Amino acid sequence: MPKLLTENSATGAIIHEWEVTEYEQHNRQFRWYLIMTVIGVSLVGYGIFTGNFLFALIIILFAIIIFLQSHQDPHILPFKIAELGIILNNRFYAYSEFTDFYIIYEPPAVKMLFLETDSSFRPRLRVPLPNIDPNEVRFTLRQYLSENVDKEEEPFSEKVAREWKLH
Repeated sequence: MPKLLTENSATGAIIHEWEVTEYEQHNRQFRWYLIMTVIGVSLVGYGIFTGNFLFALIIILFAIIIFLQSHQDPHILPFKIAELGIILNNRFYAYSEFTDFYIIYEPPAVKMLFLETDSSFRPRLRVPLPNIDPNEVRFTLRQYLSENVDKEEEPFSEKVAREWKLH
């Protein structure tokens, strides 16, 4: 479990630090909204027609969240790699909470660090690498975590979310 940082929290020396956005801000065209509206209304209609009202409610809530996110700016969060763990905003993640890491670096589309957690309740930590040398980050993290060299592409869910501008 990530710990809330306090003045007395031991994190070790900061090795790398940069700022990340809370989520990606997409420039969505009218066509995107039209297609998503048709898909959303179709899914809500299907949910109501089949009596699956929870599914319809989830689709409606998803649409509201996407709409609200598109009309506000994401927060800028500090991200730090320290000797004892990872710091994201005001949360500290010890290295023991992660199983491994991998970096997908295919500019300009994908420049991302993924930290896999050992818990099925917490998703992987996805960290953009905006103007950061991925080799320096890789070298540093290898001292504390194993690198998953088998992962050569971003996860399918991330790819779909990026292509459909859902992040």
